[in-house]
Amino acid sequence: MGVKNEGPPVVLNYEEYESIRLSDFELLGQVDASKVMDVSRPTFARIYESARRKIAQALVNGSPIIFEGGKVYFNSDWYACKSCGCLFDHPQKDQEITGCALCGSSEIEQFQGKRESS
Repeated sequence: MGVKNEGPPVVLNYEEYESIRLSDFELLGQVDASKVMDVSRPTFARIYESARRKIAQALVNGSPIIFEGGKVYFNSDWYACKSCGCLFDHPQKDQEITGCALCGSSEIEQFQGKRESS
């Protein structure tokens, strides 16, 4: 039996999510994880501690976790599908992109940062 959703949502920033992913999923130590995130080790420790407290709060109170922005940089190309309107990235620069990540259509173009008005 699960806990009924009774608490207010807990907001986990992208940096906090990334600290959990690197430490607890990828099993990196704090020094290596801080290098990946391009922050100092003490800053990483503060981000990680905040994330752990928020996740514990959500588990204990039965609250949903909401993921929000933060400082996010993508080192990949973005594409727009002319068929379904999906925006998607393509981080594997060594592989040719053949279709939309959502619908598979080959009607795609590189996204230039602005959506066309309909």
